[in-house]
Amino acid sequence: MSSKDSLQRFLFEHAAIRGELVRLNATWQEVLQRHAYPEPVKNLLGEMMAASALLSAMLKFDGSLIMQIQGSGPLTLAVAECSSQRTLRAIANWHEDVSGGALQQLVGKGSLAITIEPRQGRRYQGIVDVSVGDLSLAIEDYMHRSQQLETKMWLSVDETQATGLLLQKLPEPEGFDKNILVEEDADAWNRITTLAGTVHKDELANLPFEQLLRRLFYEEDVRLFEAEPVSFRCSCSKDRVRNTLRMLGYEEITSLFEERPTVSVNCEFCNHLYEFDRVDIEELFASGVKVDGSQVKH
Repeated sequence: MSSKDSLQRFLFEHAAIRGELVRLNATWQEVLQRHAYPEPVKNLLGEMMAASALLSAMLKFDGSLIMQIQGSGPLTLAVAECSSQRTLRAIANWHEDVSGGALQQLVGKGSLAITIEPRQGRRYQGIVDVSVGDLSLAIEDYMHRSQQLETKMWLSVDETQATGLLLQKLPEPEGFDKNILVEEDADAWNRITTLAGTVHKDELANLPFEQLLRRLFYEEDVRLFEAEPVSFRCSCSKDRVRNTLRMLGYEEITSLFEERPTVSVNCEFCNHLYEFDRVDIEELFASGVKVDGSQVKH
C-alpha cells in the first residue's frame, strides 16, 4: 500500500518501544478546500491532524480522539478529530491578522485539551498549557502528565501533506524486574529517540515508510505492520442537527421565522448546509422524540 493517506505502526523487536507513522495527502487537502486559512493557522491545523491520527492508534474501542487548542491570541480555537475508523476532520477560528508562526504567538495564553470519547462509556479529557514551545512538546508533556507514557513526536506540514512520526515507551508489566535488562536494552529509549531525532522534514514527507525506518534505525530490528488507510469524513448529519435544534427549544427556533423563511445550520467542519422550513420544525417538535445528549455533539 502507498504511504499516502495512511497510518502505519511498527515495533522494535528487542526493546519495549512502539512507533507510528502517518501521512495525510488527500485527507489534508479536503480540509484546505473548505476554508482559506492563513499560513501559520494552516500549518498548526495540519500538525494537529497528523498528531491526532498518531494518538488515535491508542484507541481500543469505537470512538474518537479530539484534540483542541483554545487561546487568547489571534488563533482562538483549533480542533482536529480522528475516529477509531481512521477518519479525520478539522477546523480553526481566528479573529485578526496572523503573522507569527510560533505556537505561543498564535494562541497567546491557552491550553491543549485531548479528549478520548467512546461511543459507549465515559469520556476522558486531559489538559496542558501551551507554553512549552511547539505542538509536539505540548503533546509529549500531555502524554507524560496524563498517561505516564514517555512519548516523542515529530511533525511536518507543507502545501500538499501533513506527516508525523511517534515513538512511545511501552509501560513495564506489573512485577517486571528491571535487573533482567542488559545494559544495551536499558539504553534503548535514549538511543532510538536520538536516532529518530535525525529525521529531516523532507524525509518525513517523501520517503516510503519502510525506507524511512531503514534510514533512521538501520541497526535496529524493526517490525513494520500493515498500513491502515486514513480519510477525511465529517460526522455531521441531519439527525444530529435536528437534535441540536430540539435542545434549543420550540420558541427560540420558531422566532427565527420572523426574519427568514427557513432555519439554516452550516457545519463548520465540512461546510454542509442544513435547511429547515416551518413545516420541518413543526414536525420536529411534534415527534416528541427524546433527545440523547450524547448524540448532540457535532
